[in-house]
Amino acid sequence: MKLSFFKAAAVAGLASLAAMSPMTHAGGHQQLDSIHFLVPGGAGGGWDGTARGTGEVLTRSGLIGNASYENMSGGGGGKAIGYLIENAESNQGTLMVNSTPIVIRSLTKVFPQSFRDLTPIAGTIGDYAALVVKADSDINSFSDLVEIFENDPNELAIAGGSVAGGMDHLVAALAMKSAGADPLAVKYLPFDAGGEAMASLLSGEADALSTGLSEAVGLAEQGEVRILVTTAPDVIDGIPSLKSEGYDAEFVNWRGFFAAPGISDAQRDQYVKVLGDMYNTPEWEEVRARNKWVNIYNPGSDFVQFLEKQEAEIGGLMKELGFL
Repeated sequence: MKLSFFKAAAVAGLASLAAMSPMTHAGGHQQLDSIHFLVPGGAGGGWDGTARGTGEVLTRSGLIGNASYENMSGGGGGKAIGYLIENAESNQGTLMVNSTPIVIRSLTKVFPQSFRDLTPIAGTIGDYAALVVKADSDINSFSDLVEIFENDPNELAIAGGSVAGGMDHLVAALAMKSAGADPLAVKYLPFDAGGEAMASLLSGEADALSTGLSEAVGLAEQGEVRILVTTAPDVIDGIPSLKSEGYDAEFVNWRGFFAAPGISDAQRDQYVKVLGDMYNTPEWEEVRARNKWVNIYNPGSDFVQFLEKQEAEIGGLMKELGFL
């Protein structure tokens, strides 16, 4: 399997998602009293930012009355998934944010459940990955990173906010493989959330960080980190991508929402509609642009088909890289 296969999978996924147009905005008419957002990781990570950004838009635009948030770290996201399944009756008003890792961690048996045990509502955004270093690091480019790695893989520690074999690890391995280096030799430091992984970088424990671009942008603007490269197809706001630097690798992480198992079709449809209507609000464009998210809308049964396809594609890549 070639790197271009994974690139094609990501692009095909985005293309099919982007082709689906969101529903007509309800003109600010409140559709739901409230949504409780369950975040399977700690504060400061991509899940947290996605849930809070979505809740901010839905309340400010008047589509829902109010939003509440609950962070539940543990088990690579498995604790929150288990909680939502076991307490489905009392969590009918809850939406759990998740992303590509729900597929990866199910494949690697980090937790026993999969997306099939939940009610998939919709994929809503895409986020490219990024490799970053501390602002005062001597590493100035991705090629510098590769040079250190090729001299001695043990001299380069790359942190990430996911378990070993998880998405941040996969991205680091994918990047090194695109440079002709051994992806299995990557010295990866796993953390339970993006905030903890970023702290590892800032403390000097890690030399580089594999993370979501939206997470990296805020810290880069504050002067704490420098973004070396992204997994986007092109340069974004002056930030080079692996592709633009001549490396054949590309990756986009979807993020979306799941409800508890057993909710009614009517309630599922209500959640699908409110998330679809969100796209046509000026509040959404403001938050989307701020976070450099890619707009997608992949609702209901289409979301399920997408997840099944991604499961097959990522499973093949993980076998090739030795993670399964």
